[in-house]
Amino acid sequence: MNDSASPQPAGRPVLDLWCELQCPDCRTALDDLHALRARYGDRLELRLRHFPLAKHRHAFAAAQAAEEATVQGRGWPYVEAVLARAEELDRGGEALLVEVARELGLDAEEFDTALIDGRHTLIVDADQAEGKALGVTGTPTYVIDGQRLDGGESQDGLRERIEEIVDGLLAR
Repeated sequence: MNDSASPQPAGRPVLDLWCELQCPDCRTALDDLHALRARYGDRLELRLRHFPLAKHRHAFAAAQAAEEATVQGRGWPYVEAVLARAEELDRGGEALLVEVARELGLDAEEFDTALIDGRHTLIVDADQAEGKALGVTGTPTYVIDGQRLDGGESQDGLRERIEEIVDGLLAR
């Protein structure tokens, strides 16, 4: 869900969240994202960046499905719905990803086709490669203003640190 090709308004900070949709810590990070959205609204751009981990066998498919949800106009609602059911992915796999799409009123058949034809693979691969180049090793990891904040070990204090950085950027 990287929309970096579109022009950014001057002074609008971008917070990249390197996330994996089968990660319980990423689900916990949603509380921080909601608080950041409430505080900054459209003055802060939040971007989901995919970083599927090898230990979660359905994470790559979930990232592709999130991209299909973005194409269909419901990227963030889909991400939140899948994260809410992260533990079910081991049992439900791709069928669960399609089921979540159907529950959100998306074109579930198109999701199924997208997962088969791999049309979003390059986006996920590019995000993961960029994350690795930036030193991302786990999820959730935030990158803002060139600073990497790792939430994989602990998320304590991360939102406050992000707010300090954003406030500084907005004050410029």
